[in-house]
Parts: sequence; structure tokens; C-alpha cells
Amino acid sequence: MKDPRDARDARDARDARVPILMYHSVATAPNDATRELSVAPEAFTEQMALLGDLGFTPVNTAALAECWRESKPLPRRPVLITFDDGYEGVYRHALPVLAEHGFASTLFVSTGWLRGAYDTGGALDEMLDWDQVRALAGADVEIGGHSHTHPQLDQLTDEALWFELLRCREIVADELGVRPASFAYPYGYSSGRVRRIVREAGFAQSLAVGNSLARRRQGPYALQRVTVRRSTGIEEFERLVEGRAIARTFARDRALTKGYAMVRRARQVRRKAIRSRV
Repeated sequence: MKDPRDARDARDARDARVPILMYHSVATAPNDATRELSVAPEAFTEQMALLGDLGFTPVNTAALAECWRESKPLPRRPVLITFDDGYEGVYRHALPVLAEHGFASTLFVSTGWLRGAYDTGGALDEMLDWDQVRALAGADVEIGGHSHTHPQLDQLTDEALWFELLRCREIVADELGVRPASFAYPYGYSSGRVRRIVREAGFAQSLAVGNSLARRRQGPYALQRVTVRRSTGIEEFERLVEGRAIARTFARDRALTKGYAMVRRARQVRRKAIRSRV
């Protein structure tokens, strides 16, 4: 006889609204290119302490997706802590705080931006090297893909898109000995075509931005995140993780996103027209 609590837990998991926090640089003195999307180490420390005080349970991206995919119960008050790009401050400043609390997290790396043999020279600030990435992977940080050179994926041809995905996946697998299961779209941009190819490239789930809480019904390749910035004060941070006033907080971002989406679609139409004439 099935335990009725199992059905209740599965239903709760399906209906859950989970905050997925999107961080970039954690730095005392970020440069102009990364300042807005950076957080100060002291702010990050305060934010992680608040998550602990509020009883949140950080999980990584693969764990959340598995719970939703297989209708498994979620932990109490799940939250995801994610970092994009691969800035050195994740190792220097964030890792000690995460380790102190025993928090899981996910780092999405742009492999062509990291210091080392694959560096393409496009990084915006000081980046991790592969020894640091391996140290993070050994400290309960899931390493996911974030493309090779951090382009707007929805603007690429199929050939270029496949290269970005497979090159990133190949390098992470070679360096860490395990293929990355999770992906995050650079700039948060995707499309039906991009999501399909991300899936076909072997990633089991992927994160967008959206500035909304994640829900199972979004699907494993369009899970939404909320942006944490240098300007995010602790009271605003608490509202975000509690799911309060998110629409109002990110109203300007959403308006800009809609405008960018129209511009990108127009560019895609022009490129298709040009290719059809060639």
C-alpha cells in the first residue's frame, strides 16, 4: 500500500516555487564591466547567513531538476545559488562562505574565458583557472556549462551554436573527468531552437534569467532565475528569496528584455533573408 505522504510530497514538489539566485562576480573592487552584476564579499556573506537563518536548503541545479523530473520530494525551503561566467572571486570570496554553511551551489563556466590553455582572451575581469575550478568541484560546487566564448546563442547559426556547446562540454569533461549536466544561457537569451540543441548536445537541464521564481512547469530547459546585483540590499534580497514583490523589483529589466527580444528577432529575420539570397 502506498504511503499517502508520498503523493503529497510529489504534489508539493510539482507546485513549489523555488528561488534560483544568479550571481556573477564576488569582488571587493570589480572593474566597470562587471561592477553592476557583482556583489561585495561582505554582502555575499550577509546574504548566505540570511538564507541559513530563514531555514533555506541550498541544492544544486542537477538535484533540483532531478526532483522535478522524477517527482521526488524537495528538501525544506529549497534555494539554488548559481554563479555565471567563472570569476576568480567565486573561489577567493564565495567558496569559504559556502563551505562554512555547508551550502551546495552551481558554477556555470565559459570555458574560453577561464585562465589556461583554452583562454580566448574575451574575459571581462580576473577569471578562475582550472586548478581553482577543480577545487570548487571538490567542495560541493556543481560545474555546469555556459558556452565557450559567451555569445548570444540565439544569434548564432546552427554550426556555431553546436561548436559553442560541444567545445564547452568537451573542455569541462577533459578537465574534471565528468561531463557537465547543467547549462545556463549567456545573457539569459535562448529560443526554441537553442533549447532543442542544448538538449541534443547532452545537457539535462538549463537555466535562463526571467527574474522570477522557478517552477516545474517552466520545463527543464527554461528554469528562471532572479538576479543579485551590487545594489541588492539585504531587505530586497530577503524579499527576492521569499518571492515577494519580484515583479515590481524587476519591472524595468522585463521591459528592457522585451525590447531586446524584438531587436534580436529582427536580426534573425534579416540574417535568414540574406542567407536565402546567397
